[in-house]
Parts: sequence; structure tokens; C-alpha cells
Amino acid sequence: MKKLLKRMAAFVGRRNPALLVRIRYLLRFHKRINLRHPANLNEKIQYLSLYTDTSAWTRLTDKYVVRAYVEECGLGHILNTLYGVWESADDMDFDALPAQFVLKATHGSGDGIIVKDKSQLDTEQVREVFRHTLSETYGLAEGNLHYSRIKPRVIAEALLVNDEWSARYSSSLIDYKFWCFNGKAHYILTCTNRKGANKSELLTYDTAWNAHPEYGLYNDHYLQGTPMPAPPQLHDMIRVAETLATPFPLVRVDLYNTAGRIVFGEMTFTSLGGFMNYYTPDFLQKAGELVTLP
Repeated sequence: MKKLLKRMAAFVGRRNPALLVRIRYLLRFHKRINLRHPANLNEKIQYLSLYTDTSAWTRLTDKYVVRAYVEECGLGHILNTLYGVWESADDMDFDALPAQFVLKATHGSGDGIIVKDKSQLDTEQVREVFRHTLSETYGLAEGNLHYSRIKPRVIAEALLVNDEWSARYSSSLIDYKFWCFNGKAHYILTCTNRKGANKSELLTYDTAWNAHPEYGLYNDHYLQGTPMPAPPQLHDMIRVAETLATPFPLVRVDLYNTAGRIVFGEMTFTSLGGFMNYYTPDFLQKAGELVTLP
């Protein structure tokens, strides 16, 4: 049933993405989305996705192609080490990879495979996973058409791990997600203590690093994080995020900070597909007011 619903959503998304967005928004929030006069952050994300030129979104959401943009911004030094890129799962060269690495699809979201010991890896099983992933057109079932235009590939990057400072506050690599509106960073969402793909601790800070747990809605999937000190090089991280975000009304820039080095993660224009339910309505309204639509 789930696969059938996804195929039906993709069918509608390809032909009438605005209708799909209206249906999904109604089902999730139990109210109609306002696309005529968008106000909150989710509505403005959807408006930009549906009614503006998102060709740059396609380029910068592509986990491989975005690397060129980061270099163009003079930030090549924050790029993670790239070990390989393949258009076919059958072409993946595991012999050329180190003992530890991460595999990601360039066109998807949340589908990475972390490899901590290559000698224990079932390479054929991994190929099969990516055969399936590369055959999918991501984004249609969510109404995020910019994803559907990304060329499906697999990339292998260095496995990042927490340094001693970060390990005091999170058992998993700390993900710093910088919310930037009209080129200025306003909020930082931290993801800590991830347990698989389905559970993590979230906490939002302002750029002065004041924690705002009241901005979040928490459940068994999104747990409330514990406040921690500002990361080393916070001001440098803000500068990096704003440099990358400069041309856009809104974008979330994800960064890591480990072993004294800032590392680029990704750029996201439709966080949770533009259906974020881990923020309160008040915060979504507050953040939306900071976005000036073209």
C-alpha cells in the first residue's frame, strides 16, 4: 500500500505539483496552505519551489555538483575528501576505497551508507541498494521537482567522526544546520545523538548561541536536545554559511566542525520537503517573516 501511495503521489507530482503540495499540507497540518499570500516558513518554501526558477536549487542540491559552487565561493578548503563518483552501482570500485568511508546518492536525501570497516562490507548488497536508489526519481512524490532533475550518481566521501570536544555532547557526528534568509544566518539547528535514520536530538539556537527549546515540537522521532556550548569557530561557520547563502531568499546550509576544521555538508532548499513539523507554528511564522520573496 505504501509503495502504491508513493507511485500515486509521484504521478500527481509530475503533472500538478501544486495540487500534491496542497493535499500533503492538509494531511500533515490539518489546514489549507496559503500559496497566494505565503507567510510561514513552510509556505514560503513551497511558494519558491512551485513558482520561481529553481534551476540553481537543482545544481546545489546535487551532492556532487555542489562541490563546484563551494569552490567558486572561495571555500574549496571546507569540502570533504571525495574518493569516487559513479553513475552505475556496478561501476563502484570498492578496491580503490579506504577502510572507512561514506556512500551517498547525489539525488536523494537521508540514504547514505556509513562504512566503518570495509573488510566487513557485503559489497554486492550495497550495489543492490544503490541499483534501486539510482533507478528512483526522487522528489516527485514530495512535489520538490528540483530533486527530480538531478542526475543520479553515487559518491564516496571520507567518514567524518566527532573530535574529543564534540564527543562530550553527542555520541554521533554533530550536524549544524544554518537557516539563512536573504543571505543572513538567523538560526542554527543542531542534530545530535542520532540513533539510526529514525531518531535524533534537535535543538535550535540563535546566532549568539542562545538555546531556544521553545521553538521545537518533540516526539519519539525528534527528541529535545540538551544545550551545549557554542562550537569552536562558530563565527567562521556563520561566515561560511552566509557566503554560500548570499544569492537566495532562503536556504539551509549544513556544516560540520571536527578536529579544528569546518566541513561542508549540503545545501537544502526544501527542508523536510517544506512540511516541517518539528517546529512550532509560532517559530515557522517568525522565521517566515524574515524571508523576502522575489
